[in-house]
Order: sequence, then structure tokens, then C-alpha cells
Amino acid sequence: MPVELNKKTLIGTVGYHILGNHSMPPMLFSHLQEFSLPDHIKVDELNWGPVAVVQMFEAEDPPFDKVIILCAVERKEREIGQIDVYKWLGKLPDEEQIQACVGDAATGVISVENLLVIGEYFKVWRDEVYLVDVEPGPEVAGEQLTIEVQNAIPEIISTVKRLAINGVDDEMSLKFLSGNTIFNEESIPN
Repeated sequence: MPVELNKKTLIGTVGYHILGNHSMPPMLFSHLQEFSLPDHIKVDELNWGPVAVVQMFEAEDPPFDKVIILCAVERKEREIGQIDVYKWLGKLPDEEQIQACVGDAATGVISVENLLVIGEYFKVWRDEVYLVDVEPGPEVAGEQLTIEVQNAIPEIISTVKRLAINGVDDEMSLKFLSGNTIFNEESIPN
């Protein structure tokens, strides 16, 4: 795939603090900020609520062309530390699920799914939205990452940087997410 230079890009992290492997994205936020990245790439935490994130996106001029979200979501049949890259295909769930996402957001729930759906509802996502999703395993309180996630950190960072700078390459195996299937894991197409 050809490299498209200077696309305005956001690398965002989503996740709770102090929840073991589930906290990997916010733990890596400062590391991502320290890298020498081209000027058109911004790194930001996206933990401050989907509606506020939407407002930030609406205020961006010019808008972000590409968004890469680093997250840690438990998914069936994955090993702890496994890295998957998902491309967001858009689409919305039913109205009841959209309202549930807004309700969760209003009460402070941090969820990449809520962020994606609310962003889609308000039409802030452009053509390129990717998740770099790392399997965290069961939720555990604390500030420590398991050895599996610690060992995956170089590959996690490399994947995020490659996506931000070069886009999808031949070595990346993409999976896909869409709003009408995101809450039903069995129907997520590979």
C-alpha cells in the first residue's frame, strides 16, 4: 500500500488507570509522547469522555484524516498480550444501544466501543480509524502489567508508529469492527 505523507493523524489512548493490563494504553501514553514523530501526528489521551472527544474533533481545523486508538479489550479466543489491528467500518447499532452508549458516557464509563459509536453518530470519524487492540485478559486491580503484556510493548509501539507514519502495510493482518456488530462479538467479521 502506498505511503500517504502528511495525513493529519491522532494517536489516542483509551483505558482506565490502575487496572493491570487494562491500563496498558494510559501507561504507554507518556512513552508515545516521547517519540520523535512528524509534526502532522498528535498523541493524546482519549479518556475524558466521548462527548468531549467529539467536541475536540469538531473543533479540529483541518480535521484528523487518520485516527489510531490504542486500547486493551477482552475478546474471546485470544492470548494475553496478543495484538490485533482493527479497521473501523462505521455503521451504527440500534437506537437503544446508541442511547446506552450515551448514558454510559454521561456516567463516566471509559469504553472504546462507546467512543467509536458516539463518534460515528456525530460523524467525526474520517475514512481511516484503526484500533491497536491488545488482549489484557481478566481485569485485575493494580499498576502492574503481566509479563505477556510487558513483552509485547515493543511490538505494540512499533505497530502504532507504523500505522501512524506509513499506514497499513503488507505485514499487518487487519480485522474489522462496525457499530452494528461491535456489541455482539460473535458477529465481528475477520
